[in-house]
Amino acid sequence: MAAFVRIPKTCNSVLLNLKCFILATRLRQRVAFSSTISTEFTSKRVRHMFTEFFKEQHHHKLVSSSPVRPRGDPSLLFVNAGMNQFKPILLGTVDPRSEMAQYRRVANSQKCVRAGGKHNDLEDVGRDVYHHTFFEMLGNWSFGDYFKKEACSMAWQLLTEVYRIPPDHLYMSYFGGDKTLGLAADEETREIWLSIGVQPDHILPFGMKDNFWEMGDTGPCGPCTEIHYDHVGLRNAATLVNSDSPDVVEIWNLVFMQYNREPDGSLRPLPQLSVDTGMGLERLVTILQGQRSNYDTDLFTPLISAIHQRSQCPEYRGQTGEADKGSVDMAYRVIADHIRTLSVCIADGVYPGMSGAELVLRRILRRAVRFSTEVLKAPPGMLASLVPTVAYILGDAYPELHKETDRIMDIINDNEAQFLSSLKQGRRVIERTLQKMDGSKVFPGSVAWSLHCNLGFPLDLIGLMLEERGVAMDTETIQTLALENEQLKAQGPVVDKQSCMDLDVHSLSELQRVGVPHTDDSPKYHYSLGQDGKYVFPPCRATVQALYYGQALVPEVQEGQKCGVVLDQTCFYAEQGGQAHDQGYFIRDGLQDVLFPVEAVQLMGGYVVHQVTAAEALRKGDQVELFVDEAQRLACMVKHTATHVLNFSLRQLLGDGVEQRGSHVSPDRLRFDFSIKGTLSIQQLQDIEKTIQDIITKDELVHTQELPLTLARGIQGLRTVDEVYPDPVRVVSVGVPVSDLLSSPTSRPTSVELCCGTHLLRTGEIQDFVIVSERQMVKGMSRIVAVTGEEARKAREAGHILVQEVEAMSARVASADMSISTTQRLSKEVGLLTDAVDSTAMPQWERRKLQQQLKALQRTTNTAIRKLETAEAGKKAQTLWEKHNKSSLVVDTVDADSISVVMKVVNQYSDKAPGALVMLLSHQQSGKVLCACQVPKGCSFLSASDWALAVCSHLGGNAGGSAIVAKGTGSTQDISEALQWAEEFARGKIQH
Repeated sequence: MAAFVRIPKTCNSVLLNLKCFILATRLRQRVAFSSTISTEFTSKRVRHMFTEFFKEQHHHKLVSSSPVRPRGDPSLLFVNAGMNQFKPILLGTVDPRSEMAQYRRVANSQKCVRAGGKHNDLEDVGRDVYHHTFFEMLGNWSFGDYFKKEACSMAWQLLTEVYRIPPDHLYMSYFGGDKTLGLAADEETREIWLSIGVQPDHILPFGMKDNFWEMGDTGPCGPCTEIHYDHVGLRNAATLVNSDSPDVVEIWNLVFMQYNREPDGSLRPLPQLSVDTGMGLERLVTILQGQRSNYDTDLFTPLISAIHQRSQCPEYRGQTGEADKGSVDMAYRVIADHIRTLSVCIADGVYPGMSGAELVLRRILRRAVRFSTEVLKAPPGMLASLVPTVAYILGDAYPELHKETDRIMDIINDNEAQFLSSLKQGRRVIERTLQKMDGSKVFPGSVAWSLHCNLGFPLDLIGLMLEERGVAMDTETIQTLALENEQLKAQGPVVDKQSCMDLDVHSLSELQRVGVPHTDDSPKYHYSLGQDGKYVFPPCRATVQALYYGQALVPEVQEGQKCGVVLDQTCFYAEQGGQAHDQGYFIRDGLQDVLFPVEAVQLMGGYVVHQVTAAEALRKGDQVELFVDEAQRLACMVKHTATHVLNFSLRQLLGDGVEQRGSHVSPDRLRFDFSIKGTLSIQQLQDIEKTIQDIITKDELVHTQELPLTLARGIQGLRTVDEVYPDPVRVVSVGVPVSDLLSSPTSRPTSVELCCGTHLLRTGEIQDFVIVSERQMVKGMSRIVAVTGEEARKAREAGHILVQEVEAMSARVASADMSISTTQRLSKEVGLLTDAVDSTAMPQWERRKLQQQLKALQRTTNTAIRKLETAEAGKKAQTLWEKHNKSSLVVDTVDADSISVVMKVVNQYSDKAPGALVMLLSHQQSGKVLCACQVPKGCSFLSASDWALAVCSHLGGNAGGSAIVAKGTGSTQDISEALQWAEEFARGKIQH
């Protein structure tokens, strides 16, 4: 673009001269903006400028991006917006002791993934130049601080003064109202934009779809104002706003949360107004770097270059649609986008798997592998080789990418190899199915769906392979199976939408407004060891502060009503930190013989809510006495302390690379998920149990102490997980006082974690510890299930019994007589014993040993059966040969108990008479018929599969096989008729 503008000679009038002057000024502004875009606005600097603007000029607190796996939010597969981590603030459920509860002004750059679920961009990625599965959301938030005026002013200042975007390129949309809902237009926002200096024809009203944001079916919501950018400029592009024009794109959304969507669909003003803004970094960088495609910015160009170097395919040209010959440019975009998503997700602990977010990531990886191998013809391993480039681009903002580079590459390589193997297997299945279709031009939908579900074979790839062969896919059957699959997935536990536990934002706000103090739940830690060595859990006296029934706070509940009870203090543990909630009961003063069972306990916004079905009337202000279920509480304490000891033992034996990925503690067992390559060996499982047993035997003291969060984080060897911790925080240490850990960082290694759970006072109470299961959940993550105490003792006993049974079985196999019936019986018994070993709760290391022994025994018996059957078949084949040696068509019976023997007789007879058509039937006492047949290779008039299928169908059964050999079953009382029918069928084919 030229750096000057020529003023037309025709500009004689003042008005025309003024218009020309404005046009020239705008053009010079645009030229000045364009002259700096390629050098000044790198993606790293754009991100930094955003966060520094809000931190330095507007006093926002910078908060790190949360991982892409949502924290305790089952409604999401991935974090898909910057506000996800702040939902507890918006819903009023944030722990008042946590740092998050103090947030007023916040800004950050959040890692987001939109693939699967409501927001799913996966299939659009690559087709255009702006869709992504992973993106970064720049955002600023106000929680009860500033509102519309300040938010709009900050946004305008950042865009026009800091990033120096020409104002005439910007358009503002605002909420134009909705008469059906009785919502007036957001004229306040329109007036704010006018006062800032935005031209009236650049401020446009839109309806609910475009300018009213909602978190979900219920919850905080409100009008929003969107900022759109016109790539062309020097025109009025108002008609292109929100019209899906690639020339005019939304860059920033400012949401004003001022309502709550109630369960009945109505809107109710929120007690606290909030601002939630989000601006996609990729789209902003595209504008600031003067590009029209996100893939032409420095967020992607290093990846595009690396793909070209490693694949030796044609250079990227940026084409889409029909202009993109062979979909080469689409492949570039798919791979560049997907490797970013894979790298970020795996670094955050989401690995390709078989359900939920893991399944979505598996599909992303396989889509990338397909485009890499099928379109770009790149060698295996190319995808993983791009991970260091991703770390180079994004690692400054998200350093975990540098730390986890090797792990990410290993997981991608392993999954790619597995998928390529599945593709080979799938192609073989397709080829076999096509051979059996006997000229049909419609590929069975059931086979295609099986390939898709079991092997992960993409349906569109099956379609392409079939299209090349002139065969169509049975899409109707596939759609039916897909619908059935979705319906099956949807059949989950029924959610009680009227739960008395879920205090909404208005109820929580009302509790605060009327001065109800947060529940003091410190009595849950008030237990001790009595002189007899038993734990004492004293009851707790409390006052009813609030009752929640029918989605509202009420002063009283009646008998039989299920309600939520808030007390001034409680000794009950609310479900959190992976530990199950307490159960028990309370009694009301003056009604000592009536128990109010506590069925569940939740912590919401600092209030502990007890779910109770009222046994009698209960009123606000009533005095009650609480009793926890001591056996259940103690069992949870045992498992929780054992979980900490397990975490420590894993780290000691496997190194600091072991990271906790999740845990759950219940009265009967503990579950622990952790990062590891492969699975634990038998020796490692034994070593872990031994380390834990040593700690149990030492009967170590378990120390707890509350510390300021910043001080606690400085403890050497501290284990933490991705959670929002309160401040102060509780530190739990085994064997070493917390004060010693603070004063002497060189103290001996020990288990030390931040934890709000209830724990034993000494480790000896664990008594025993057995890992009963250890398996790989997905590549790079394993899950341990363990039991303690009496359950551990029972597991050891069960293991000992099974060891004796396997030893006895080994002796029987070694000394058995070599008859088919005996060997088959032993093989069956080995299978049953294998099932018992697989399913019994026993030490996992012992299970692995027995599984290896049983696998060897199964091989031994199967080999013996094959040898015996082959020898028997040889004798029977010889007898038949002597009977039919001059016949070209042999249909006869053979005495055999299994289809494998019948098949072997057919095979051996065909070896003796390679030109004969052979079918043998074995008639069982039950009337069942075993059928096997073989025809010469190249036989044009009769295939073995057709022959066997015809005969077995005649006998009411089924059969399958190839053109040369086939087998099946049926049923008849008249075997002679069956033989005659089989022979006539074959002769009919011969004659034709």
